[in-house]
Amino acid sequence: MTTTRQTSRWTSRGAVHALLLLAALYSVLPLVWLFTSATKNVGDFSTTSAFELGEWNLAGNLRDLFTEEGGIFLDWARNSLLYAGAGALLGALICTACGYAIARLDFPGRRLLFAVTLAGVLVPTTALALPLYLLATELRIVDTFWAVFIPLLTNPFGVYLARAYAEAAVPNELLEAARIDGAGELRTFVTVALPLLRPGVVTILLFQFVGIWNNFFLPLVMLTDPKLFPVTLGLFQWSSRVSQFPHYNPLVITGSLLAVVPLVLAFIVLQRQWRSGLAAGSVK
Repeated sequence: MTTTRQTSRWTSRGAVHALLLLAALYSVLPLVWLFTSATKNVGDFSTTSAFELGEWNLAGNLRDLFTEEGGIFLDWARNSLLYAGAGALLGALICTACGYAIARLDFPGRRLLFAVTLAGVLVPTTALALPLYLLATELRIVDTFWAVFIPLLTNPFGVYLARAYAEAAVPNELLEAARIDGAGELRTFVTVALPLLRPGVVTILLFQFVGIWNNFFLPLVMLTDPKLFPVTLGLFQWSSRVSQFPHYNPLVITGSLLAVVPLVLAFIVLQRQWRSGLAAGSVK
């Protein structure tokens, strides 16, 4: 019986390790393909296999990427950093404030507001693109920075996550003590609750940053000026020209490789805070 249990344990552990290995390969292989393909010139794509290195033309591809069409890729990268950086920071603060209010403030309609927020999590963002476009048209901000930036400041899932984390990390006794000392609700939130919510804020910020950085459909609907494109939309525009102009192929691949770098750096820098915030926010 003991031998059977040990065999079953090792079998299950081996199955888990095999699944983890497959998941790791599924995640890493596209990055490996991007890197190997970024070293190739136009001719290498027809003479080498998918994961085979080219004649190490990475420096040339980078030079061509930064000079193509007057260096417009740098404008796209700057736009993406602005959309994702400022949008993630402001969006995380807004979501945290909303989640904290639902969790720790007593006001009429709180449960209904949270139910509407949960319903918002179920609505795909692509379904909101047309209503947002119509609203932007009424406000006359279509084809401007604000048409893309303003809708990215709200995230129902971020509000839900902030509410769960606030219930676990912010005790009512501490808030009552601050109110007894004369602090208003805004000051209580900023000086007492927000420091306790920092891991949750970082977690929401990461989710916001990744979502905004990878956002494609909203800029596609809102923007026509290439100078305002994020990296995702700009590279898509180039990729549509590959069949007619093959020299865009290495540019698109090299640009896609560079577009992954900010996401990797964000997770590496904020990994500890992100993990603790995600774990604490899941425990009630």
